Order: sequence, then C-alpha cells, then structure tokens
Amino acid sequence: MRWTTAKIRQSFLDFFAARGHTIVPSASLIPKGDPTLLFTNAGMVQFKDYFLGVRSPQHLRVADCQKCLRISGKHNDLEAVGRDTYHHTFFEMLGNWSFGDYYKQEAIRWHWELITKVWEIDPKLLYATVHKDDKEAEDIWLKMGVLPRERILRFGDKDNFWEMGETGPCGPNSEISIDRGEGACLPEKNHPGQKCFVNVDGCERFIEIGNLVFIQYNRDASGALMPLAKKHVDTGTGLERTTAALQSIETGKILGNYDIDLFQMIINTIDEITNVARIVIPGSKTPVVPSYGTSPENDISFRAIADHARTISFLVAEGLNPGNTDRDYVLRRLIRRAARHGRYLGIHEPFLAKICDSVRYAMGEAYPELGKHSARIRKVVTEEEVRFGETLDRGLELIDTELARIKKSGGRMLSGEVAFKLYDTYGFPLDLTEDVLRNHLIEVDVAGFNRLMDEQKERGRAARKDDAVAPEISLGTGTASRFIGYHRYEGESEVLAAGGKDGEHVAVVVAETPFYPEGGGQVGDRGVIETASGAILEVSDTRKAEGSIVHVGRIIHGEAGDFARGARVKLKVDRIRRDAAMLNHSATHILHYALRDILGNTVHQAGSLVDPDKLRFDFAHAGPVKDDALATIEEEINARIRENAEVTTEEMAYDDAIKAGALAFFGDKYGDRVRVVRMGDFSVELCGGTHISRTGDVGVFKLEAESGVAAGVRRIEAVTGQGALETIRKREKILEEIGAQLGARDGAAIERLEKLLAREKELEKKLRAMEQKLAAGAGGAAAEEEVREAGGIKIVTRKLDGVDPRTMREMADRLRQKHGSAVVALGSDLGDGKVAILVAVTPDLTAKIKAGDIIKNIAPIVGGTGGGRPDLAQAGGRDASKLDEALAKVAALVQ
Repeated sequence: MRWTTAKIRQSFLDFFAARGHTIVPSASLIPKGDPTLLFTNAGMVQFKDYFLGVRSPQHLRVADCQKCLRISGKHNDLEAVGRDTYHHTFFEMLGNWSFGDYYKQEAIRWHWELITKVWEIDPKLLYATVHKDDKEAEDIWLKMGVLPRERILRFGDKDNFWEMGETGPCGPNSEISIDRGEGACLPEKNHPGQKCFVNVDGCERFIEIGNLVFIQYNRDASGALMPLAKKHVDTGTGLERTTAALQSIETGKILGNYDIDLFQMIINTIDEITNVARIVIPGSKTPVVPSYGTSPENDISFRAIADHARTISFLVAEGLNPGNTDRDYVLRRLIRRAARHGRYLGIHEPFLAKICDSVRYAMGEAYPELGKHSARIRKVVTEEEVRFGETLDRGLELIDTELARIKKSGGRMLSGEVAFKLYDTYGFPLDLTEDVLRNHLIEVDVAGFNRLMDEQKERGRAARKDDAVAPEISLGTGTASRFIGYHRYEGESEVLAAGGKDGEHVAVVVAETPFYPEGGGQVGDRGVIETASGAILEVSDTRKAEGSIVHVGRIIHGEAGDFARGARVKLKVDRIRRDAAMLNHSATHILHYALRDILGNTVHQAGSLVDPDKLRFDFAHAGPVKDDALATIEEEINARIRENAEVTTEEMAYDDAIKAGALAFFGDKYGDRVRVVRMGDFSVELCGGTHISRTGDVGVFKLEAESGVAAGVRRIEAVTGQGALETIRKREKILEEIGAQLGARDGAAIERLEKLLAREKELEKKLRAMEQKLAAGAGGAAAEEEVREAGGIKIVTRKLDGVDPRTMREMADRLRQKHGSAVVALGSDLGDGKVAILVAVTPDLTAKIKAGDIIKNIAPIVGGTGGGRPDLAQAGGRDASKLDEALAKVAALVQ
C-alpha cells in the first residue's frame, strides 16, 4: 500500500517544511498552565497564548502532528465513538500555523495543492465550505477557479465557525470535504428520510478532510467577540479521516477510519482475543466467535475498544492514573467503558493490556513514549480492569434485571435510584449506564440520579465541621485585592466590600492585605482586623473570590457596620500559625523533589494540604511505596534540610520558567508572568504560597504515614519542626510505657515481646486444633453431612453449631476432597440469632454452577447478604431459625 498512515503523516510535514514552516513536536495531552482545559483538544492549544498576544512565538510559521483528545467540555465525541466509523476520543491532527504572517490566501491555496497534487485526490470529488459572512474566503475560492460555484457552499456558526472552548481564540473557517460515493451513504440507518450531503449529521458519504480556521477573534466570558490585534491561521487535517479517504481510493473500497492500516493492527488483536473467548448463542451448541465486520452490534464494541485503547495508552504514558477527579476520572471511565465492551464480545478475563501493546506496535515509532512507558501502561490498565471486573458482571446483571422489568411494564426509563446504585455500589459512571441502555432505547432518570448525588454530597458536607461559612458579599465590578504578605505580617488598608450581620460570620475585602488566602494546598491565614473606632474582627479563614481576597470571621468587639466600605483598618496575621504552615509548605516542595528523585519522574502532585500542624501530599504513583524507599525519602529530605540551602522567589515569563525546569500543575492558573520558588539546586516549582528563607528553617521532617487514597494515587502525611519533635517525644513516652508493662527496657523489651508473641501463637495453634476436632464431630451423628443428588450432581449439606467461618472453609475443603465432585453447603448457628453460611463448588462444576449465585439466593432466607467466587462464596445472616430452610433450597437451585 502506497499511502500508509505513517507516510501520510510524514508527507504533510515535508510539504509545509518546504514552505518555510518549522516542524515542532506534539505537545502533551495535558495542557501546560491552562486550567480551562482538561485535555489538549486541538492542535492550537499549545499556541493559544500566541493568538492572544500574551506571548511572542519563536517562529511565525509552524507545522506539527498533534495528539488530541475530545472527551470533555465543548468538544466531546465519547458517545459517538464506536457507533459510526469516524468518531474518536483520541485522534491525530496535522496542522500548519501562521502567527500574524500569512493568512487566508496562502492557507487555502497550499491546502488545495497538498490534497490534489501531493495526495492526488481528484478535484471532482471535493467540496469547499465557508462561513456565510466570510466573503473574503469565498472570493479566494472563486478566483482560484478550482471548483465550480455550486461546490463552494455557505454555512452558519454551527458548521463554519471554530471555537476551542467556551472562551478563547476563535474565528470563521473554510473546510474541504470529499465525496466518497453513493456506497458510503447510509441515511436510512442514521437519519431516516434524510439526504446525504456536506455538513449533514450522520452522513458518512461526505467527510471533512481539511479545516482551515482563521483566528481573528477572542471570545470573552460574556460571550462577546473581540477582534485580535493580529490575524492568524490554524489549519487542521484529521490524519485518520485523510488516511481512510486515500486508502479507499487505492483499494477501490469504501473504508471507514477503523478500516485503515493503523486501526486494523489493533482490531486484529481484539479478534485474536475473541477467538479464545468463544460465545455460545442461546439455543445453539455451536461456539460463535465474534469477528470484526460480521455483526453491527459487535462492531460497535470492536471500534470502541480500539479507540479507547489508544486514548488509555497515551494518558497513562503521560503519567495519569485512574482516579475519581478530573483527568484521572476520564481515564477510569475509558478503561471501564472498554472493559464493558469486552464483556459484550465474550471476554471475561483482563485483556486491555494486550490491546495497548498493539497500540504501541502501531504507533510507537511516531510516539516513542508508548515504548518507554509500556510496562507502566500494562500494569496500570490491568489493575484498574481487574478492580472493575469484580463488580462489572454484577452491575450488568442488575441492568439486565431492570431492563426485563421495564420492558415488561412497557416503560422507557431506568429510575434514578437504580442508576445511583450502579454508580455508588458497582462503580458505573452515569454515562456508562446511559451508554449500555442506549441500544435498548431506554433513558435514565438523570434528574433523580442528580438528586440522590446531591443528597449524598449534602450528607458529606453536613459531616464536616465548617467554622467559617462565608456570608453573601457583593464585590462589585473591578473590586480586587493585592496580597502584600510574602514578607509582612501586618498592614493598613481600606475596606472595599463587606457582608454579614452581627452575631454571624462577617466577610471583609480590603485593597491590600498581608493575609494569605487559601490556595496551592496552603490554608488561609488567621488573625485580627481592627478599625480606627476599635471594632475587632477575629479572622478565622482567608479565601480567594473573583480576584479579591475575602477575610471571614466573627466580630469580637463593635458591630458589622464598623467594617463598611471606605473604613480604614489595621490587619495583623497570626504569625506563629503562618510560620508553622510556611515550614510545612516548603517541606512539601522538598518532599516532591525527593519523591521524583527516588521513585521516578512519573510521580506528579495530585493534591496537597498544608496547615500549621501537619502536611499532606497526594501524588500519582502505581502501588504502595515500599518501606525501604520511604526511609530513603525521609533521609533525603532531612539531608536537604541540613544542607540549609537558600530559598529564593522570582517572577519571570512563563516560558522562561518552564525552560528553567519549573514544575507546573493542573488546577493552578498561570499568566504570562509567574512566581518561581527555587530551593538550592534541587527544586524549582511555580508557586504562589509563602515560604521560608532557607531549607534549614524546617528543622526536621518526620514521615507519619503512607497510604492509598484512590487508584494510582498515594498519600504521604508528615510533620516538621516543633510538630516533629512533639511527635518523637510522644512516641518515646509510649515506648517507655510499653517497656514498663513488659518489665524491660529498650532491646530487652523487644526480646520479651517476641517471647510473648511466640507463646500466643503456640496457644492459638493449639486452640485451632481443638476447634477443628470439635467441628469434625459437631452435633454428633445427627450433624453428619447429608448427601443427595439433583440433576446428576452430588449435593452435600451440613448444619453446624458455633463453628466460625474460617473453620467452615477448612471443612468445605475437606468435604470437596472427600466427595470429589460436589456442591457443598454449610450453615453454622453462631448464637444470638446470627448465622454464617458457605457454599463451595468443586472445579469441574464451576462452569455450570456458581457458588456466588447460590449464596445470593439462600442468604436472604436467613436475613442476610453475601457473595464470592464461582468456587467459594459466603454470607452472614440474622435469623438462625431459617438455617434448615436455606440449606434445603440448595438442591432446588442446583436442579
């Protein structure tokens, strides 16, 4: 094949390099310093500031192949992925750019030359579109004379006005579409009665292969369009669609995006896996192997898995881990969505790591990061897939049950209660539930789901004590505060706005304040604000709000009216509290450095809390940090503290800061000028918080705990300075008390404790042996196992008295060995009405009989619930009087 995906990618870059464009690498999928976007959703994202005039470009002409992800915000293609042949979450965008250099004339002419001369697409197959108000672009097309007037079409904002997001650079565009022939037109499938044509939704015949955006406006928060000082060009060509068009022409077949060489490598791997996971169609004894192209419903799953595997691979390669917030949550959704489609194809074992390997084979040459992080990709994906797999089948069972009920009643909606249970119990995001139901034309009661979510959040908020609920405050247009407290703890200023009543919390905004507002993980300052008349506000929290700094607290002298607009006030920060928080904040920077130095650069901050008493630092890392690594981290941090390195802060251009190696993080908004905090020669971060002047001021760092807070996110808690000394003294006191109880000190106490534990272990061993003997003869002859058959399967049941679940498992193992092939069911009266039941199935029967299914049916009889694996399941209950009835039902279930 002449036009492979790789060759098309390279031919584009070569074409524009020959026309004075500098070829630049793809930017990260995670936008740097742009909290308005979760992901890079277009080629222009890394150049956004150039369009706005915030920063100056190094080159006026640039070309690249950009990794893009459209799964959030204004551009979200997730729901369409798999259902047609051309939508993706991840895609590659070929782009050429002009930053105030050439404009519409060159952009249109060059792109036409590329498509018709280099790629040799017949002009008779092409159409051009322009914005209805863009006469300039229309005239250029007409004067070129390459298309007849009837194939130069006008459209409105929906089709020919491009915006990156709700705000930001934007402008009219001109698109080039290709007519792929009548064979590609399937309007009856997507939109019955609709005629296929350019810009018709659902039409697979006319496909856009070039989007020429003319950036001439900036849309502000109010929605207004403001002309830019310079006009720019953002020309994008979807690589996958272009490849499908060229390979269709070469092969004489109408190919969708998923039929191109790159995707076929991935889909072939899915085919290989489904050859192992055979499906038996109900009523047929012949195994049926799902294969791409043989079933429209199966094809949706093939395409969704192939698409999601690409996105998953790149996101994990960029350091993300599945989680419950922001980007991490998107990754989790995609892995779970792909796993669910795997179930539709009959795949019940973890398989996504193999698909991600095929992504690496298909795209690793163009994107080396896939190979570099291949081991991490396999590990992260498999762990999340296994975790979700434990509840996926049960969640799908619940959906199937509800579907049957809804269809029987003639309904068309799944209740919000069931959707919430799927989310809360089985980990099904709402969109995943909606996606499963879409094929059945069933909707979800989203309002009901949201109500239950809000109630859950409200319960969470009510459970947290909040000492500083900010009252309503009207800031007014242009109200802004300036922070002056990096090196000051006191100041005088004028009140700009205030809110609240006597006896309640009061909020005050002043022009200049030494109070640090909560941000970057550091808690807000506390202190006092005093008026000239003697009124005193005790500040319990300081926060940011709409460009202002809001001081929240209670009036301990005077009245709320004393803090009216225009009043002069003195502000004094609680210095001891600020300094303690400052030590912990600086320590988090040293901790971050040590984590990356010892665990690797894939570690990145996922959240932090810095208060006067302690620090908490969340970071992306797969799996627990080993004890020896934690010890090394603590030693490294204290070595850097003893180094007493200078801590400096500097304002500089954002680009210069990044070039200097400064770390920037999602969630913080960075302008053209940023504050850089440097500690010695080892730590450089963008940070607006308060810091010490030398690392030695921290005194000592004591790591308190390391734990997991979400999949792929670990948490370290630590104390510094005086807090660390107090912690050490407290532990010394505890050790002294333990030694006193043992009648020994230091090393002798450890030796004494070891002897006591060894003795306890020996006594437990003897006790277990006695329990097993008692259980073996529990209840005498009447309590021997009962053996019967149902459907040709041996069923062994036994009622016990006072036997704990652990001993029951041992008994079940012995009974399975004794009877060879059987279903074993045990029930034990634990006293006080409590009961334990256990079902075990020998390996030869688990394909037909699942222990978990039996336990789910008999547990409710004794007033309990339970579950487990196909070979072993357990449950607890509260009604021992029904134990005989529960055991008796096993035979009926097996039959």
